[in-house]
Amino acid sequence: MDVVELVTALAGAGLLWFAAGFRVVRQYERGVVFRFGRVREQVSAPGLTRIQPGVDRMRKVNMQIITMPIPAQDGITRDNVTVRVDAVVYFRVVDPVRAVVDVQDYISAVGQVAQTSLRSIIGKSDLDDLLSNRERLNEGLELLIDSPALGWGVQIDRVEIKDVALPESMKRSMSRQAEAERERRARVISADGELQASEKLALAAAAMENNPAALQLRLLETVVQVASEKNSTLVLPFPVELLRFLERSTPTPAAPDTTAVAAEPAASAAAPLTAGGSNGTAPAPPASDSAVEEAAGR
Repeated sequence: MDVVELVTALAGAGLLWFAAGFRVVRQYERGVVFRFGRVREQVSAPGLTRIQPGVDRMRKVNMQIITMPIPAQDGITRDNVTVRVDAVVYFRVVDPVRAVVDVQDYISAVGQVAQTSLRSIIGKSDLDDLLSNRERLNEGLELLIDSPALGWGVQIDRVEIKDVALPESMKRSMSRQAEAERERRARVISADGELQASEKLALAAAAMENNPAALQLRLLETVVQVASEKNSTLVLPFPVELLRFLERSTPTPAAPDTTAVAAEPAASAAAPLTAGGSNGTAPAPPASDSAVEEAAGR
């Protein structure tokens, strides 16, 4: 009985030891096995796999794409503007053995490289590039991060700059610049419109000069347009040709005789001199009423 119980116990222990070596690897994972501390070249595929309990140790590596935001970094652009830029990195593990053996924590390592690369890109770029040419900056940032990451068994799929924060003074300056640019464009468009309108009006005037009836038709059309708006006052232009006809038809008055007009004042001035006497002296003025009464009293 003792031998049977011993064999049964050994068989049970062996069965437990054999069952303890089974591991389940998910579809998005890979298993890196260490045997006595030495990594095995063969990576455990997804599904049910078995290792030697007490001898092997398995470390599972996630093969999914990892999304890691880069904290906002303060920097000075090449044109001496202080900005605050944040981004996001998409990466995944392509070599699980190197990701486990060559680097202690590949997620933290990629994050640190991304931060330093972002600051480097900020210092090498102008403000206009950060605002309008982000695709080129994203490609350059991806190359900077991907170079050391390949040695860790990590591949950078994509890098995107999320936001560029500007100082308030810079925002106001850019707002004034944009407003001035819009005003300039509006003035240029208005000037072009005036130029085109003047050219068309010149062509229309030349056509109406060759055909006077066209001017009358245009006048009637203008009157119809004004009358259709239900206005209480209708301004009817008077044809200039009719004014010229009336001016030619009205007889001009004769000019007055200037010699006769000049002789009349001379004659009126000579008459008092001849009435006073032959000696040419002026007659005495008539006596006033007060002087006559004083002589009668005497």
